[in-house]
Amino acid sequence: MRSIIMSAVATLMLAGCDATQDGPVKDKTPPERPATGPLTPTGPAQTLSADADPNLQQAAAVVELTPVEGQGALTVKMFGTAGGDPAMNGLYTYVAFFIDPAEGWRVFRIGDFLDYRVLSAGPGRVELEIDESTMDPETSEIGSTTRRLIVGWAPGADGAAPVAVTVTPAR
Repeated sequence: MRSIIMSAVATLMLAGCDATQDGPVKDKTPPERPATGPLTPTGPAQTLSADADPNLQQAAAVVELTPVEGQGALTVKMFGTAGGDPAMNGLYTYVAFFIDPAEGWRVFRIGDFLDYRVLSAGPGRVELEIDESTMDPETSEIGSTTRRLIVGWAPGADGAAPVAVTVTPAR
C-alpha cells in the first residue's frame, strides 16, 4: 500500500513539471491567499552577498521569455533583454534554438522593439506582433506603431538547430 501511495505522489509531482534542456519549468504565479496583513518573522534573517558570476549580468537583463511550442524535437524560445533607451524601443528581441548542453543555444537577434507578442507558432515559424517607437525626422516627435512579422527557419539535418532565420513583414 505504501508503494502505491508513493508512486501516486511521484506521478503528481512529475505531472507539474515540463522537463526541457533547461530543467523543469515552474509556474511562478503566486497562489491566491486571503489578505492577512504583513508577514511576521519566525526566525533569524540570513544575509546574502551579491553573486559575482559575470554571466548573471546577461541573465538579469532578460525581461521577457516565451517558449515557442510545436517545434517537434527542437527547443525554441523567444526572449527580450533590456538594453538601449527604454523610451525609444530598448527590448532587444531574440529567437534561440537549443543545440546541446555543451554548445548551449544558437541565438538570432530579431530586432529592437518596445514589446512583442507571439500570435501563433507552427513548425518552422513563429508569428509576432511587435510594438515599436518611431520618430518623425522633421519634428523629432516620438510616436509608436504596431507591426506583424513572420520569423521562419528550416531545421538542420536530423532536426538540428537552423543555421539561419528569416524575418518577413506581414499583416
